[in-house]
Parts: sequence; C-alpha cells; structure tokens
Amino acid sequence: MILKKLFPFLNWIHELKDPQVLRADLIAGLTVALVLIPQSMAYATLAGLPEVYGLYIAFVPVFVAALWGSSRQLGTGPVAVVSTMTATMLTPVVIPMLGDDFTQDELLALYIPTAMFLTLLVGLFQFSLGLFRLGAIVNFLSHPVIVGFTNAAALFIGLTQISKIFGVEMPGGASDHFLTVRILGVIQNLHETHFETLMMGLSAFAIMFGLKYFAPKVPAVLVAVVVTTVVSYSIGFEQMGGKVVGSIPEGLPGFSMPAFNLEVFSHLFISAIIIAMVGFMEAISIAKAMAAKSKDRIDPNQELIGQGLANIAGSFFQAYPASGSFSRSAVNFNAGAKTGFSSVVTAIIVVITLLFLTPLLYHLPKATLAAVVIVAVFGLINFKSVKHIWVANKHDGIAAMVTFIATIGFAPKLDHGILIGAVLAITLYLYRTMQPRVAILGRYKDGTLRDIEINKDIPTDERIIAVRFDGSLYFANVSYFEDVMLKAVATYPNAKYLLVVGDAINQIDASGEEVLHHLVERLHDHGITVVFSGLKRQILQVMRSTGLFDVIGENNIFANEDFALDEIYRRMELDASGDVCPLKRQPEPKPEPV
Repeated sequence: MILKKLFPFLNWIHELKDPQVLRADLIAGLTVALVLIPQSMAYATLAGLPEVYGLYIAFVPVFVAALWGSSRQLGTGPVAVVSTMTATMLTPVVIPMLGDDFTQDELLALYIPTAMFLTLLVGLFQFSLGLFRLGAIVNFLSHPVIVGFTNAAALFIGLTQISKIFGVEMPGGASDHFLTVRILGVIQNLHETHFETLMMGLSAFAIMFGLKYFAPKVPAVLVAVVVTTVVSYSIGFEQMGGKVVGSIPEGLPGFSMPAFNLEVFSHLFISAIIIAMVGFMEAISIAKAMAAKSKDRIDPNQELIGQGLANIAGSFFQAYPASGSFSRSAVNFNAGAKTGFSSVVTAIIVVITLLFLTPLLYHLPKATLAAVVIVAVFGLINFKSVKHIWVANKHDGIAAMVTFIATIGFAPKLDHGILIGAVLAITLYLYRTMQPRVAILGRYKDGTLRDIEINKDIPTDERIIAVRFDGSLYFANVSYFEDVMLKAVATYPNAKYLLVVGDAINQIDASGEEVLHHLVERLHDHGITVVFSGLKRQILQVMRSTGLFDVIGENNIFANEDFALDEIYRRMELDASGDVCPLKRQPEPKPEPV
C-alpha cells in the first residue's frame, strides 16, 4: 500500500498485461503525440522561447506526470495560458537585467535559464501543496475568477498571433500597453500584409476547421502542419519572404541545474505561485471531468505531487512550466487511453522526433503555428459561462467581469488581472457574509418555525424571541449578529427568553465566541435567558474548550428548537396548547377511525 502511494503507477502498470489495454494506450499515445508535437512548438513561441523548447517540455514533464499523477488520461505538457503567463512574467524580469542594448542571443542566454528557474519554483510550490495535503488552497482562485481570466487570456493570446497571420510586425516591446500600442500598431501596419503569409495562415485555418466539422477523427493540427510545410517547401515560401521555423537542434535536452538567483527569486516568487495555481486549476478540472466519465477516482493532492514533480524534473531539462491540457486530454480520452502508459508512449514519440525528425520541420510556416494557437485558444473563450455566473450570483458575475476587464486592461501583465479578480472575489464574499440573513420565527400552520417577515400573521409569543441566524459566526459579522439580537430584544421588551436557532451556524471563531459570551451575560443581567438549539458538533467543541458552554449552561442547549420551546414553556409553568403557548408544536391529530 505504501509503495503504491509513493509510486502511483503501480496501480495500473499490471493492467498492461492485457493486450487490449496495451493496444488502446499505444494508439492513444500516438494520437496525442501527433497533436502535441506541432502544438508544443506553437506554444513555445507564446512563452518567448524557440520552437524546440516546446518539444523539450513535451518530453520529461509528460513522462513524470503520467507516472506520479492520479489521473490516467490527463495530458500534461505545454498549454496556451501558462505559456503566455510565462512570457509576460519573465520578460519584465529579464529585460531590465540586460540594459538598453542587447542581441537576441544575449536575451535567450539569460531568458532560458530564468525560465527553467521559474519552472523549478512552480514545481516546488505544487509539490509542497500536495505533500502537505493543502490542495484546497487553490480554491482561493474561485471559479468566476478563473472563467474571467481564461476568457481574457484566450482573447489576449489570439490577438498576439494576428500579426503573424498577416505577416506584419507588431510594434513596441513586451512592456508596452497591449491594446493601445501593440494591437493598434498591427492594425496600422495591415497595409504591409505579406500576401503569401496570409494565404498560408488562412489555409491552415481552413484545413483545421474543415476537418473538425467534416472528419473530426482526423488529426486536423497534424494535417495542417504537414500540408502547409510541404507547400512551403514546394513554392520556396522562405525565399518569398515568408517566415518559417528554420533549423531545429537535433537531440535530447541536456541536463543542467536551474541557476538560483536571489534577486530573480524575489521577482518571480509571486509569479510562480500564480502560475502554479492557475496551471493546477486547469489540470484538476479536466482530470475530474474525465474521471466522472471513466468512473476513476482522482486525488487532488496526488495530482499536485505529480504536476509538481513534472515541473521539478522538467526544470533540469530546459523545460518551462507545464500543466494539464484540455484539448490533448480530451484527445487522449476519446482515443481510448486506459492508463498513464498512453502519455509515456507520447513522450517516447517526442523523443524520436527530437532525435531524428526535426529536419522535416524546417519549412513549417510560422503563420501555421499562429493558426494552431488561435484555433486552440478559440475553444477557451466562453462568454456564455460568464452570463451563467451572473445569473447564478451577481457578486460572482461582477468578479468574473472585473477579472476579464482587468486582465485585458493590464495586458501583457496578466498576473495583475487575476490578482485583482481574486482579491475582489474574496472581498465580495466577506461582504456577503458580513450581513447574513436573520429571521425572527413564528409557528406556521404546518408545525414548522418560519420567518414572520415572509409569512405574515403567524403566531408569535412576546415572552419568547425565536431567532434563526443563517451564517457562520466570525470576525466579519459578529457585530451584526450582536446588533440584530439586541434589536430583537428591544422589539419584544416583555421577552424572558431568547432562542437562537443555530442549525445554519457552521463555524465560530474567537471573535464570535467572545461576542456570544458577552451577549449571554449582558442579557442575563437584564433578566433574559439565552437558549440555543441545533448547534453543530464543531460549535459545541469550541464552546466547551473556551468555557462558554458553562456560561450558557448545559440546560440551555438543545438538539432542536421544539425541545427548546417545550422546556421553556415548562419553566414558565405553561403546559397548555393553542393560544397560551403559540410557539409550541402541537401534536398531530389522530386519524378518525374508519
């Protein structure tokens, strides 16, 4: 059992003895590789790296995540959003270190080891969260924030590729404002469109969209890459001024230690945390979706360990941060993958490509890679989900829209947008919980206690105030809790008992405990006894450990409101029914004999 915990692949490796499982994984691994190879090269350009680094990240991280993750079908490797975040977070750190005058080679000489260091930080953070079983921390990035960010990031990524489709320059540098400088500059330069490049890009689009609708089982990305590469070679596209991938170094990535730099660490620490959380949110979302279909069990903490180890190992082999891919995971699942061995097969095919097949990619047009990126991120744009969030909860809708606007507005500094969204979502949550719903209760005709504001003219008792508090008691709302309780007492000056119906109180912190302590004592001094019903086990534990249980008195704490009211009326020496005890639950009438 311990060995399977340390080496999760032991849970499925024996299944490969079944020829059908082995065959399914071989086919799925090959199918994913045919998508991954061109896609990874395209994503490397998003990360600000040469295309070959996309193949590097498609090797070691894919292999390690398959063996140590908990999902059998999750396709790890380069993804569009994380690739873009890598570039937007590395560029402001690397450029100032080079000064005003530097060559492309000098830039890459510093940029590449810094990217590897970022990968190591991302991996260490993810691995630590998984090791200490703190996967729940990713919930600080709420679903509405992720939806707003993903839509904005996908739109941003798509727009960055437009210049490559038209074959024009994107003016400005990485630090310039994205919309007002860079995109506006592209629009102004459209009169310089390179016709052959535009035709190559449009052809790639036509192939991918056409195959998607008319032959969805055919690997559209691979076909687009092969066709446009053959055409590029045949017509001498490079000699016409078209941009191609060019020479790609053959061989596997060399082993090298990520260079630790304290100054760089201080700049990249927050960036690494954001990338780690966003990347894992993407990975675990698709892993859970596939697990629901395959009836497998997903362990988020083990998945964090797997993703963390993948990035840690990748950082020693010139990889930038990896994550789980929606598109490739779907391809893997639909191709019939049964175990993580399918991803091992994918990694092996990438190795073969690096060793023997890179010369075949020389004439691949960069416009084709741009089209591959745009098609991939097109599927991430989903404005319907933002509308759905708005309908479900206006505060969540605001968080999603503000995150979207902030991410686009601060582009290329995408981390600013997600930080603003996360802070806003937490703030709005605190605001909602600062004034939870409070109901003064009366006895409804069906025997239940209900809110007298909603159900008019239902019986109450001026001697007993029954109040339901629909929220946890913590520092942000304890003052509100105290105010509404005192207001209720002021509204019923003849009351001798205050019954707090606590079924909805799930947590209580030190502030909540102290306010309850003072409230009980204060009302007791004014001749009012505070009684509680329906308190959960965790609330009672806090009360016992702090001494509040003794202050309230065990005889004033009841399992439910009916027991509490029965005892209150008994203490008042009222054991009658009807108008004399309006809050007392009346017994069900006995059925008439037939």
